[in-house]
Amino acid sequence: MLCLISRSGRHLQRYNEEGRRLVVGCIPYRYKLGDDGAIKDALEVLVISSQKGQGMMFPKGGWELDESVEEATLREALEEAGVLGNVECQLGMWSFKSKSLGTYHEGHMFPLHVTEELDLWPEQNIRERVWMTVAEAREVCLHWWMKEALDILVDRLTSPRPNNED
Repeated sequence: MLCLISRSGRHLQRYNEEGRRLVVGCIPYRYKLGDDGAIKDALEVLVISSQKGQGMMFPKGGWELDESVEEATLREALEEAGVLGNVECQLGMWSFKSKSLGTYHEGHMFPLHVTEELDLWPEQNIRERVWMTVAEAREVCLHWWMKEALDILVDRLTSPRPNNED
């Protein structure tokens, strides 16, 4: 059973040794299906509206003391975007300044290969979610560090894999 209420408050929030709030986020992605139901090569990413409705971004939020980084990533994807999936290898870590509070945060971003899109999710009444091409997402994304994470994801997914044959 999934929880349909978002966590709130900061009493369990993690901070690094410099006092920066630790934030986790993900780039939900999938490969577009063709009319015949077959997977195409077209990569799509899911963006969500900000809570204040002023622009689009990828799901992100605080990493709390009672969860692993993967659990926090999955929780944010569920709460904000209503998707489930597989968390993959970290894209990187960025230091960024919060626009609302003017404090620095440490953001960790992960790819999330989406396996399920839910009809009901905790923040469905305050957020819009939209599947887009990478170019569209890069254009509308509010945060420079999320755009950098998107570039790393695209490079990772489109680079030829080394052949391990002997």
